[in-house]
Amino acid sequence: MEDFSKKYNMSEAELFAPVDHNDLESEKITAPRYSYWKSVFRVFFRNKVNVVVLTILAVMIVFAYVYPSVIHYNPDVDPFINVNNTATFHLTPKKAIDLLGFDLKWIFGTGGTGASTFNAIWNGSRISISLALICAAINMSIGIILGAIWGFSRKVDIVMNEVYNVLGNIPSTLLMSVLVMIFSPTFWTLVFAMTILGWMGIAYYIRTRVIIIRDHEYNLASRCLGTNIFKIAIKNILPFMTSVIVLEIAAAIPGYISSEVFLSYIGLGISDLTLGRLIYEAQNAMVTPGWGWEFWTPVAVASVITVVLYVTGQNLGDACDPRTHM
Repeated sequence: MEDFSKKYNMSEAELFAPVDHNDLESEKITAPRYSYWKSVFRVFFRNKVNVVVLTILAVMIVFAYVYPSVIHYNPDVDPFINVNNTATFHLTPKKAIDLLGFDLKWIFGTGGTGASTFNAIWNGSRISISLALICAAINMSIGIILGAIWGFSRKVDIVMNEVYNVLGNIPSTLLMSVLVMIFSPTFWTLVFAMTILGWMGIAYYIRTRVIIIRDHEYNLASRCLGTNIFKIAIKNILPFMTSVIVLEIAAAIPGYISSEVFLSYIGLGISDLTLGRLIYEAQNAMVTPGWGWEFWTPVAVASVITVVLYVTGQNLGDACDPRTHM
């Protein structure tokens, strides 16, 4: 017989000591503690690319929201501060620094009125990002809650399918353009235009995901116990769709920025100097030798913002999938 005392360097009393039986204690298992969100961030920051992308996003957010306040940027005054000095019009970064001295605001050159393109871009970024975040918050809130109920309730499904077949096929760009033309082109008009039907596609997507899991045993048990549909959708279904929701948000926010830029580029955007308005006003400079810088800088900033937001959201959505936590 093998001598376990020598093998494990423990006495026989330690190896074979009797223990009291306890039903509650017997059900306890020794396992590492699991925290969902701690695991999410551990997986997310394990990828060094995410750290770099998140750093770029943080810098852009600081410049968009903090920088204009620090320099006390006034959109009604600053764009015309050098309007009487024609020598400051359409300068490249090098020429602007040589003429006006080295300053952070001249590193993107000047526009058609001699104003700082750098300052205008970050003020426009603040407006564009704020617009996208507000639209995303409204559309995602309505779309997620309604989509969960839509997918779980067969009665609601019948009604909403008919509504979706009619309203869901209206071209969103055409609808936004018409609404902006009917009402005055303001910030909140564009928010209204982007949210009046913007939630419908999100709701339909959530509905299809909910249908897949609505007949699982725990949901059927909840229904048998008399739990109402709204509570089942909010408590039993949506928490298991965190990764799907994050991925949907990741695609939505850059999409709203792109829509604002596009509407402004075709002349239907708001009157504020958003990124889209800056691109619209500088489109003639694109084909003028030596002036292209003032067109391509807002295009580049808008592109980087949308790409960084999308990549961050996509990778965060992947990290929210519990299957990646192993």
